[in-house]
Amino acid sequence: MKSKVNIKITVWQLLALGYITVIALGSVLLILPCATKTGTTSYLDALFTATSATCVTGLAVHNTSTHWSLFGQIVILLLIQVGGLGFMTFVTAVFYVFKKNIGIYGRKALMATAGIDKKYLGLGKLVKRITLGTLLFEGIGAFVLSFRFIRDFGWGKGIYYSVWHSVSAFCNAGFDLISADRECSLTAYARDPLVTLTLTALIIIGGLGFYVWSDIADSKFNPKKFQFNTKTLLIANATLITVSFILFSLCEWNNASYSDYSAGEKLLASFFNAVTPRTAGFSTTDPSTLSESGYALTLILMFIGGNSGSTAGGIKVGTIVVIITGMLASFRGKQDINIGKKRVENALLAQAMAIFAACLMLILFSVIAICALQPTLTFKETLFECVSALGTVGLTLNVTGRLTAPSKLIIILLMYAGRVGILTLALALGENRKTTAIRKPVDTLLIG
Repeated sequence: MKSKVNIKITVWQLLALGYITVIALGSVLLILPCATKTGTTSYLDALFTATSATCVTGLAVHNTSTHWSLFGQIVILLLIQVGGLGFMTFVTAVFYVFKKNIGIYGRKALMATAGIDKKYLGLGKLVKRITLGTLLFEGIGAFVLSFRFIRDFGWGKGIYYSVWHSVSAFCNAGFDLISADRECSLTAYARDPLVTLTLTALIIIGGLGFYVWSDIADSKFNPKKFQFNTKTLLIANATLITVSFILFSLCEWNNASYSDYSAGEKLLASFFNAVTPRTAGFSTTDPSTLSESGYALTLILMFIGGNSGSTAGGIKVGTIVVIITGMLASFRGKQDINIGKKRVENALLAQAMAIFAACLMLILFSVIAICALQPTLTFKETLFECVSALGTVGLTLNVTGRLTAPSKLIIILLMYAGRVGILTLALALGENRKTTAIRKPVDTLLIG
């Protein structure tokens, strides 16, 4: 008698496995001879690149422009687009094109990857908004960038570069094709408002999150009708950008990184530096030339990242908002965590603190491991690389190309964890469907 094995994976496991599948497929395509211009690529380097692209990070062991052929670059761009939209969003869009019904299970997975924590009745409408909104923003960005890139690189290359960098910026990926033709990354355009402001606009919009867009559209751009989540995240993002812009201006104004800039160019560079660590990875200022204060500020911004359900990584803005408001409430001896006119559950604070602590521990263990494996790397360099990987940023202090095989594997795991999300991984590995009514006796521990 044959036994029937019934294996059911959870929504969280589906999301985690989905990204692994895309990464694996991308790595196979990138080891093909046609993916490189000259020579071959080891599977580890192909895996690293596929992970970095799918997880919209931007860390690269090979120069994207000089090493990869047109086929390889298109594979990377497609991985960026899939990673930016989110695996389930992309799959669901395909199902809708072919008029297939994804069912309740698929809908739950889509809502998880889109950052929706409650039933969304217009799911088909949401998917269309995500897909069409992405194409619209990327198209506008490419159109604006073409005015500069066509002038600098000609029609064919200019249009290709415009599309590439618009997609990379909107998806917060940080991959670029200019570093081979010009200086490192986008430093050649540090004084160019058109390129700089277009890229920062794409980064900000991509980092806001798909559900925030949808709520803004439903509210017809009326702030009074925005949902609590949208209002809070918009205010928090605006505050982060403004404070970071002021601090970068103060810290770097007389530093070597801004030595050749005029006053207006220094402000432009400061604004770009305030936006790109959350979590795009483009750089108009070489991170290695930043002051110690600028370095620390960049670390903090990379760790925080963007909004939940967006193309950005990090622990997310909502997480840090809950932690800060919960901390202030605790210091004031209040049990309720109030944000504006609303109150959030204390369980949300516990979840936010768990995410914060897990990410911090993961970074510290990774730094210790890489420093032990490669003693020639400094703590400062390694810490920056690990935070950049987990935050899916892509900024580096010229460390990525110097990583050994074991260190590359650690960075790959960090990039994957950063894109899928610590909470998703925890639920995928340990979600328990069975609950018990039995509770253990209460006791106390001394803290503080």
